[in-house]
Amino acid sequence: MLEILAERFNYIPIIILMMIGLYVVIATGNLVKRLVGLSIFQTSVFLLYITIGKVFGGAPPILENYKADDGYGHGGDGAGYGASEAGHAADAVADHAADHADTAVDAAHQTAEMLYSNPLPHVLILTAIVVGVATLAVGLALVVRIRESYGTIEDDALNAADYSLESGSAE
Repeated sequence: MLEILAERFNYIPIIILMMIGLYVVIATGNLVKRLVGLSIFQTSVFLLYITIGKVFGGAPPILENYKADDGYGHGGDGAGYGASEAGHAADAVADHAADHADTAVDAAHQTAEMLYSNPLPHVLILTAIVVGVATLAVGLALVVRIRESYGTIEDDALNAADYSLESGSAE
């Protein structure tokens, strides 16, 4: 049991942050505090996805030792357009094609042998962070407008003010 907890220790702070954020959103009546609770909850979700996306022993999905093609049919080895003889140029292109095929096969073998991390969760979290910041900004702008209109940002006072406007009574 202790071994299982040690392997998944990083989930404990994430769950604690989720519970704190959810509690703040539900329990408080202050709109700014609710937005802070929402941000804490979002942060815990970001950490959860990043934790799930981490592969121990995995490398970034970048191919090393791969000879790039320069777009003209050769990998920048000097043969081809600058060759003095046509036969030499044809041999160089054929040699390059064989080298390029060998390099591609080696890269495929390297890819099959190595353990790579999936970059998709990290990319999605970057997008979610941008959306979260924009949502927080819109929420804070709405809180400012509510404060200007009602004079308060407390939930109970806002409900009372709305009720008095609907019923036509002045409190």
